[in-house]
Amino acid sequence: MRPLDALRVLDFSRLGPGPYASMLLADMGASVIRVDRLPLAADLPAFLGDVLGRGKRSVGVDLKHPSGVAVALALAERSDVLLEGFRPGVMERLGLGPEETRAANPRLVYARLTGWGQQGPLAQRAGHDINYIAIAGVLGAIGRKGLPPVPPLNLLADFAGGGLSCAFGILCALRERDRSGLGQVIDAAMIDGAMNLMTVFAKTVHEGTWGELGTNVLDTGAHFYQTYETADGEFMAVGAMEPEFYAAFLAGLGIDDADLRQQMDPRSWPAMKDRIAKVFRTKTRDEWTKLFEPTDACVTPVLRPREAPGHPHNKSRGAFVEGDGGIPVPAVAPRLSRTPGAVGDRSPARGAHTASILAEVGYSPREIERLIGEGAVACAPAR
Repeated sequence: MRPLDALRVLDFSRLGPGPYASMLLADMGASVIRVDRLPLAADLPAFLGDVLGRGKRSVGVDLKHPSGVAVALALAERSDVLLEGFRPGVMERLGLGPEETRAANPRLVYARLTGWGQQGPLAQRAGHDINYIAIAGVLGAIGRKGLPPVPPLNLLADFAGGGLSCAFGILCALRERDRSGLGQVIDAAMIDGAMNLMTVFAKTVHEGTWGELGTNVLDTGAHFYQTYETADGEFMAVGAMEPEFYAAFLAGLGIDDADLRQQMDPRSWPAMKDRIAKVFRTKTRDEWTKLFEPTDACVTPVLRPREAPGHPHNKSRGAFVEGDGGIPVPAVAPRLSRTPGAVGDRSPARGAHTASILAEVGYSPREIERLIGEGAVACAPAR
């Protein structure tokens, strides 16, 4: 048993954040049906969808065909959650908006995941993670002094602010449905989620105690929250913020200097960084790792993504599991003690389950053949 067993999710989303949200639900046991548009050959690059399709089934539907829309409505009528990631108004123009779908299924939780939200001057504009975190005031806080801001991959708006917060909203709406018996519409905007992630910094930013880019404690301004290059061109990460951890950090470096113990004096940070950088360049990453491993100095090696699965801590926790083609992928998180989630089967071929899914919602074999012949739906062989 998994915690979301028997939950039915209909996923119309295509790019990373939506499929990530439904992957989280599938990992926890939800039955996720991915609605793939026709023609099925018009596939997305693997990095945009395949790994996020684990544990899902696929139905191929032409949402511009009247019979295809009827199929989608029939699926929505039998679902607990509908997830879509189009620009505002697209689902309404298809005849699949909240009004149409929830008329037949008042218990439906309708999750709308967009970059800019359902309304506002930018609602109809294109965008990507870098744009959302730029307007959210997040990107302007990430980077080194004197250099341009650095986008942290597309993790903050797309996956954390978008996919993760959308999944949280879905679970909140489902919990409320237990009391009211009614679903509701979720406006999950990546820009909102990204701004929400900055909550802890709101006070310092607006009080003026947060300085310019790259001069603060957590944005590489401080010497004790920093990365340093080692003798072999690799890097170590330092997060020695508390006094006792900072003392262990200095001891590990072999530094005993009264000036360096002025930890929280920003005026001394540049000189401290220079001195510490010279020390780190005297040993390799592995040598520093071995030296700091038994301590509470908060010093760790900066692993490349390919190295992470082999780290002893990650191996001991089973943090990675085997994915498609034997590639290690992150395991389910978080971990539940009694009903844990599990990584599902590999991503399905697009349209692989069309016939079986339509049969589940009451279509006869003859009706399915008719829909295929009309071009309203399409099947692909399971792989």
